[in-house]
Amino acid sequence: MKYIDALCERRKVLEPIKYDIVRAFEILRDCYSTKNKVLICGNGGSASDSSHITGELMKGFKKKRQIDEKLEERLLKSIEDYYDKNNNFASNTKLEEMKKNLEQGLPTIDLTSFVGLNTAYANDKNADYVYANCVLGLGNANDALIAISTSGNSKNVINASLVAKAKNIKVIALTGKDGGALKDIADVSIVVPLDETYLIQEEHLAIYHALCLDIEEEFF
Repeated sequence: MKYIDALCERRKVLEPIKYDIVRAFEILRDCYSTKNKVLICGNGGSASDSSHITGELMKGFKKKRQIDEKLEERLLKSIEDYYDKNNNFASNTKLEEMKKNLEQGLPTIDLTSFVGLNTAYANDKNADYVYANCVLGLGNANDALIAISTSGNSKNVINASLVAKAKNIKVIALTGKDGGALKDIADVSIVVPLDETYLIQEEHLAIYHALCLDIEEEFF
């Protein structure tokens, strides 16, 4: 966890919560080790963070994430079935092009990205349950949910976390101030010890960058 170590050395305000950041790393590591997925939700700036985290996990961050050899073999067969089987040059050229461009992702879903679903649900039912409904439909036991709320009191994030707990999904809370209600629901709460929203969000970005970097080191 060299990036988490470096983060807490560089940003002294995070030293008191380093243990919680490490625990969050362990939950993410265990989730991906068992071929499960990560769900993420938040509002406003935290919704942007949800998208940002998804981008770091679903493609190469600092490393080139090569596809594995077994997938490469299956990919070649898929290409050969599509192209003329006798045209080995075309098949091999296409395979090399795909290997150059594809990067292995770690399965991550940004729940804030379902604009049609979430707006329809908010209109027809209750906006406080948009993320909870996504967790209900997409989440499976041993997945993980990253629940982001600077106050820890966002109703839709809390409801998503409650559904996650009911489905045996580990919850990582990214909060600030006193952690709010989310602190007591989550399996691990990373509570940035600051009061201003923009300052909390600045630390959130640094924290999830370190987490994503160490997860990438773990698997690639």
